[in-house]
Amino acid sequence: MRTVFGLLAALILNGVTVSTPLMAQERSAVRQGFVLPAQSGKTILVLRPSVRVAEQSTGGLPEPRAEWTDQARRNIDAALVELQRQLGNTVIAAPETYGEDARRVAEHLALFGAVSEAVIQYQFFVGNRLPTKKRDNKAGQFDWSLGSDVAKLPGADEADYALFIVTNDHYGSTGRKMLQIVGLVAGVGVTSGLHAGYAGLVDLKTGHLLWLNADGQMGGDVRDPEGAMKRVRQLLEDFPGSAIAKDPPPPETASGTKP
Repeated sequence: MRTVFGLLAALILNGVTVSTPLMAQERSAVRQGFVLPAQSGKTILVLRPSVRVAEQSTGGLPEPRAEWTDQARRNIDAALVELQRQLGNTVIAAPETYGEDARRVAEHLALFGAVSEAVIQYQFFVGNRLPTKKRDNKAGQFDWSLGSDVAKLPGADEADYALFIVTNDHYGSTGRKMLQIVGLVAGVGVTSGLHAGYAGLVDLKTGHLLWLNADGQMGGDVRDPEGAMKRVRQLLEDFPGSAIAKDPPPPETASGTKP
């Protein structure tokens, strides 16, 4: 136990982040004036999600786990196929990409992830809101873009909008979880795990971000099918014009309590 306390002290002295992150007070937003009713005649291009899964070391560093990532990607792909029929409009899958096209898609997914992080930090967090993103500034309430180059994405010429999905999960190692317990005893907040998810609808002609659901603390263990379904359902919650219901609450037992 003394060794673990020593490790906690060393991590703090060496600048390792151990404090609990701020929680976003809003999770979704729509560009002013944008409406997408069900059966609008519009076509949505669904890009294959960007999925990353890692194990968080005792010191908090993510160590990529290829087997977890592959399993999560299969689970999320399957959940998305099942739910995308409920998006309320014509949905087409993006074509397989190779070479330059694959690089362009990867770059735009990375850009979307970065923009989503910026939205969380500078618009969803009340304390961090930029002057141009505040709710009392109606003209600039939700004004974000990926740029007009989205029109060059494979399949963009056949659709009106593109659905971007990015997930990033870090599962705490045994050492990290032990450190979290010791930190609790010592009165120091130590985070264990990261479960971020971003889903956004982008105008393929202008690059404007029309709708975003972004959260740095999402639910669902993407490494198993049920957890991946929970994650995708959360990501697509409040999607404009969709019929996707919120994730159902856990069933009650005969005694009336939840398991």
